Amino acid sequence: MKAVILAGGSGTRLYPVTQVLNKHLLPVYNKPMIYYPFSLSMLLKIREVLFIVNEEDLGAFKSLFKDGSHIGMNIQYKVQKKPNGLAEGLIIAEEFLNGDDVFYLLGDNIFFGHDLISILTQAKKDVELNNGAYVFGYYVSDPERFGIVEFDESGKVLSIEEKPKKPKSSYAVVGMYFYDSEATKIAKTVKPSHRGELEITSVNEEYLNRGKLKVKQLGRGFAWFDAGTHDSFLDAGEFVATIEKKTGLMIGCIEEIAYSNGWITKEELLRLAEPLKKTGYGKYLIKLAREEI
Repeated sequence: MKAVILAGGSGTRLYPVTQVLNKHLLPVYNKPMIYYPFSLSMLLKIREVLFIVNEEDLGAFKSLFKDGSHIGMNIQYKVQKKPNGLAEGLIIAEEFLNGDDVFYLLGDNIFFGHDLISILTQAKKDVELNNGAYVFGYYVSDPERFGIVEFDESGKVLSIEEKPKKPKSSYAVVGMYFYDSEATKIAKTVKPSHRGELEITSVNEEYLNRGKLKVKQLGRGFAWFDAGTHDSFLDAGEFVATIEKKTGLMIGCIEEIAYSNGWITKEELLRLAEPLKKTGYGKYLIKLAREEI
C-alpha cells in the first residue's frame, strides 16, 4: 500500500494568510499542519508517499520534505492545477499508485485518539486482504457541511451523501480513506457535482453500491480537526499543545517515527536535530536519541 496526501486547494477559508502561504504549511502549534496526516502514513509503515500540491507551492513542499530519504522514505510530488474536488487526487495519483492499494489523506485533517493506529492498521489489513474501501465516521453537530453516512440499527451502512440539506445522520466521513486498486478507475467515472467538483463521496458511494464499503465509527476518545477554518485551526493548535505539555511526548514528529521504525539510525537522528538544537523540537529529538524519552 502507498499513501497519497492531497495538499492543494486555495485555502479560502483561512484568508488572508493563505493568499501568500499554503495552509498545509501553517504551524499547528510547533510543526507544519501537513506533518500530522503525513505522520499517520509513517506510523502505518507506509514508506512511499505522494503529495499532490499546487504548482506555486511545489518548491516549498520539496524544500520541506525533499525526496524523503533523510527519514527513510520515498516521497514524490504531483501538481493539481485547479481544485477540482477530492476525487481528482486519485486520478492524479494513478501513475504513482501503479495498481497498488492506497491510504488517501487530506492534508488539513488532524486526528488523535487511543488505539487510533491499531484501528488504522486493521483497516489497512482489511483492504489489503479483502479489497474494497474502508472509511471512518465521526459525530458532528453540523452535518450539512460534510459527506454524511447513514447506518441501520446493526451498524450496516445504508447510504452516503455529500453535504445533504436534510442529513440522515450526524456521522461525517473524515479525511482519511483506505481504497483498493479500483479507486482510480472509480474516480475517473465520477461526474462533477452541482459545485463543479469531483466528490470523494461519489467514490465512496460507488464502493457502497458494490457492497464493498466499510465504515468504522470513531466514538468517544477520538479528536478530529478539519483545520481549514480559523476556529478549527486554533482549536487544533491548542489541543496539540495541551497533549504535548501534559505528556512530554510529541504528536506527528516525523523524525521520531522514522527512528522508532528503524528507518534512520541514532546518528542520523542527531544529524537532523543539530540545526534545530536551539528549538524545543530539536531538543526533543536530542533527548530521544539519548534515550531520555
